[in-house]
Amino acid sequence: MKKAFVIIIVLFSIFSCNKTDEKVETKISKPKLKKVEFGFNYADFNVIQDTIKKGDSFGSIIQNQNIGDKQVFDLVEQVKDSFNVRTIRYGKPYTILRSKNKTNKLEVFIYQPDALTYYVVDVRDSIAKAYKKIKPVSFKRKIIGGVLKSSLSETLGNESVETALANRITKVFSWSIDFFKLKKGDRYGLIFTERFINGKTYDGVEDLEAAFFEYKGKIAYAFPFEKDSLSGKVEYYDDQGKTLKNFFLKTPIKFSRITSRFTMNRFHPVQHTWKAHKGTDYAAPRGTPISTTASGVVEATGYTAGNGNFVKVKHNGTYSTQYLHMSKILVRRGQRVTQGQTIGLVGSTGLASGPHVCYRFWKNGVQVDALRLNLPTGESLTGNDRTRFLNQIEPLKKELDSIGNL
Repeated sequence: MKKAFVIIIVLFSIFSCNKTDEKVETKISKPKLKKVEFGFNYADFNVIQDTIKKGDSFGSIIQNQNIGDKQVFDLVEQVKDSFNVRTIRYGKPYTILRSKNKTNKLEVFIYQPDALTYYVVDVRDSIAKAYKKIKPVSFKRKIIGGVLKSSLSETLGNESVETALANRITKVFSWSIDFFKLKKGDRYGLIFTERFINGKTYDGVEDLEAAFFEYKGKIAYAFPFEKDSLSGKVEYYDDQGKTLKNFFLKTPIKFSRITSRFTMNRFHPVQHTWKAHKGTDYAAPRGTPISTTASGVVEATGYTAGNGNFVKVKHNGTYSTQYLHMSKILVRRGQRVTQGQTIGLVGSTGLASGPHVCYRFWKNGVQVDALRLNLPTGESLTGNDRTRFLNQIEPLKKELDSIGNL
């Protein structure tokens, strides 16, 4: 009986071993992907990546990187013709490549002042060397459009487009469209070029090629055109070759709203009396830039109990404008200013119930309602320029129209 029991145990052990052997699988480890950046294979180095902190300097960063006999001063002297170490700035990224052996010796220092540029300081040889590199840039054309479901900035954000394009578009149409009056359901179309670094990293919008917006039931187009190739100056025109640039901007503040209009009888929110309000109030957060709506000369700046901090600009023999309740004045009397230039910041100085700018307008020495004036426009294209322009925009207009089903 004992013999039989021993035999069973032996057979069971053999069976178990065979079963275990059948389950053994050969595992092949996959090699790790090697990251290559700035022309260096990171697998060959001990890599440190960080950003410049307050108080950091090139010397303070590398002096503890075990650079051997090479002194910081000598290193700076060797590379000064190619890399000025004093130009490194707070918040900018840098990369340190050290040897993979026990010494962890500094071999390469890389500094990136912007997304496109980087400097390399190579200390692997007895004499250090430095050089500047520009990452390759590519461009992709993008077409978006349809129906506005929210603000222009939110619409662009939903399309993964930088919101800086909204500011550019607002500037292009600033003479013809008040973007606060665009409504949900209004159509739009945009054709523009985007930049990409190394073919994959998004770096913003390069050019606005064409655009349209539905505004107050009408379609407003914008196409860039260069009249003189020598000057390189580009202006925007509508589909008929009429300039979009008028003598005056529509408003002194971007992305604002009207809280009070020009009227001869308004209940003053601070004085609590009925009186004339000979201007247009635009509400905006304190510190918002205020732009002069046309070029001219600063006629007066100062402070009064009612107007607060103000600036008055004389544009020519016919027109003048004034901007009230500023938190800060940024120009001086007698200074020449250009259209769109920031002349002050929104505040609530003087008799004001909240932060805003009161925009006042004079024509021939009489205060008038700027919103009701037929203001002078810029020059439109004529002759050969207009013919060349219309031929240039024809395919672009067809693309825009197909986007908006116009």
